[in-house]
Amino acid sequence: MIEAILTSDALAMWLTFAVIVTAMVFYATEWASLELTSIGAVLGVLAIGVVLPEAGISTDEVLSGFANPALLTILALLVMGQALIQTEAISGLADYLVKLWPTRPAMVVLVALVFAGAVSSIVNNTPVVVVFMPVLASILMRRKLLASKYMMPLSYMTILGGMVTLLGSSTNLLAAGVAQDLGIESVTFFSFAVPGLIMALVGSIYVLFIAPLFIPDNQRDQPNTRGRSMQFITEIRLTPGHPLVGDHTVAGMFPKITTLTVRAVRRGYSTFLPPFDDITLRTGDTLIIAATRDALTDALKSWRAFQGSDFQETETSANGEGDESVILYEALVPPGSRLVNNGVDQAGFMAEHGVLILGVERRSRMARQPLSEIRLEAGDVLLIAGKTSAFNRLRGLQDLIVMEWSGSEIQPHGMALRAQLIFALTIAVIALGIVPTVFASMAGAFGMIATGCLNIRQAARAIDRRIILLVGSSIAMAAAMAATGGADFIASAATMTLGEMSPAWFMGGLFIIVAILTNFLSNNATAVLFTPIAIAAAGQLGVDPLPFVVAVILGANASFATPIGYQTNLLVMGAGHYRFRDFVVVGTPLVVIVWIVFCLVAPWYYGI
Repeated sequence: MIEAILTSDALAMWLTFAVIVTAMVFYATEWASLELTSIGAVLGVLAIGVVLPEAGISTDEVLSGFANPALLTILALLVMGQALIQTEAISGLADYLVKLWPTRPAMVVLVALVFAGAVSSIVNNTPVVVVFMPVLASILMRRKLLASKYMMPLSYMTILGGMVTLLGSSTNLLAAGVAQDLGIESVTFFSFAVPGLIMALVGSIYVLFIAPLFIPDNQRDQPNTRGRSMQFITEIRLTPGHPLVGDHTVAGMFPKITTLTVRAVRRGYSTFLPPFDDITLRTGDTLIIAATRDALTDALKSWRAFQGSDFQETETSANGEGDESVILYEALVPPGSRLVNNGVDQAGFMAEHGVLILGVERRSRMARQPLSEIRLEAGDVLLIAGKTSAFNRLRGLQDLIVMEWSGSEIQPHGMALRAQLIFALTIAVIALGIVPTVFASMAGAFGMIATGCLNIRQAARAIDRRIILLVGSSIAMAAAMAATGGADFIASAATMTLGEMSPAWFMGGLFIIVAILTNFLSNNATAVLFTPIAIAAAGQLGVDPLPFVVAVILGANASFATPIGYQTNLLVMGAGHYRFRDFVVVGTPLVVIVWIVFCLVAPWYYGI
């Protein structure tokens, strides 16, 4: 090994190590943006191949990471997850979980995370994260909790769950396959269930109760909440067949619209004011509603509260016109506007400008009259809905100031079931292994877009460029390390270092070395590289090779310290808007915890 260090042929290998170390330092310290560091790392290994062509660094192999099946799978799954959120396809499950503990949102999140970890013990953890990400996002949004506090624990819980059985992770199956090819048939479904379960239980305590204390209070994952607490006045007209017809008051409230505050009920020339006593809603009633924008948006997405209203005309005109879906904006009535002192003419405004005024916000007082009777004042904020083209025309008016930060899209009606079917079919195909995962996930993303569950613009927003560059650069560095012999050098050095130790110490040392490398190389590559080494070392020490193979499997699963360690980390990176160093700070203690537990449990369990 010393000779390898001194020969000129090893120069490319050491330069590759230098590029990798430099990239990791920049990732962790954020001296430069993640994107810039990733591009710099790719250029660094390409430069080594150009200057030292004998190193065997192929440009095609270095750049292959940007077309890697794992990357395409992650991006496709992100698009599918965005479609589930956009269509409210998982709102039913989220609502059910929220109703279990309506006053204890933290308990709902805790149950969801524990359940995800349990499921990932028998199902590959990547699709588990894909399923639970939108559910968790919906719960967090409804409870106004920070996604950054819980998306990383979701990934960690599924990784811990994947340590329990052979089916928990693709890494487990790959390492077992390599061991079988080398004549080791003893890696079965429950071969590492006991040490894996104990590691998962201890690690879960850290993930659920300690890790959130170190995760930054990142607000970037939240929609712009400026003004979201404002109460808008709107109205609901009960047309024939409206779902609210027949709703009878209970304790002074209408059970079907508990998220909206009913300010008055207009029935002909009569007006009923709260608290409402023994009132049954009838066709022709007009409800004067006060609600936040979020509550109104939920009502619009449910397609129940506004059935039969002018809003359906807006939605109908938006459907069938390319990618133009309904968008909600808030608009300020400025001083001198011609709308001042005029009533809210919904039909006239819709006919003239192609957008519908859904509600009016006025901080000075809360009106009880219909929108048509409210006289607008300077400073009022209107909640309006329409198509992108209509808003482009509206921005040219001097009578309204459209607040650009407030835009959000309303997905057309009837898409939730389509999204659920496409997603369920995709997950089933992946779980059964009928076709390659990359094909199934890309077909699922295509299906979401082709059936209208998501438009191209929304799909593009689901793709995080940081993930593309991070995966591409990490594969580039791994390819350069393999080409220059760096991976073999590390494996040989590890074997020489551990060679004089007892079997128990060797297992512990092998675990931590694999755990460290799996956070910088791909976990599958680490498992393939070290499984033969573990089997050979067991033969030299005269012990059963199974515990050593288990050390490689569990160590390769300890990919908590970097986002490139495992694809579930990459999946939640965008959802939580995490930085590279967030994983380093939160995940490194977890690597140490599972290592200590392994060192205590594995020698006892395997009798070494």
